[in-house]
Amino acid sequence: MTDQYEFGTPMGRERKNNDHDITLRGRKQLDITGVKQVESFDNEEFLLETVMGFLSVRGRNLHMKNLNVELGLVSIEGKIDDFVYLDQSQQDKSKGFFGKLFK
Repeated sequence: MTDQYEFGTPMGRERKNNDHDITLRGRKQLDITGVKQVESFDNEEFLLETVMGFLSVRGRNLHMKNLNVELGLVSIEGKIDDFVYLDQSQQDKSKGFFGKLFK
């Protein structure tokens, strides 16, 4: 009998709720653990809430290959351009002048 693996973790083995890992394979596949929820997504950007904060993944032709909410696993395929954690202070800066004005 062989062990089955999902994102490098033997299936059946529970992950700790605060585990958070990101694996990028050739800018084509991004596997993320520790995802609390998917806030929004389209073919150019995914916004995920993880146990370590909000994570923005940007690229082209992005689509969700796998989603397991119970285990907090998300797999995204497409051309990955970047991924970045969003802090509240960064979000305020990114709003710019008009975003702060119409707060």
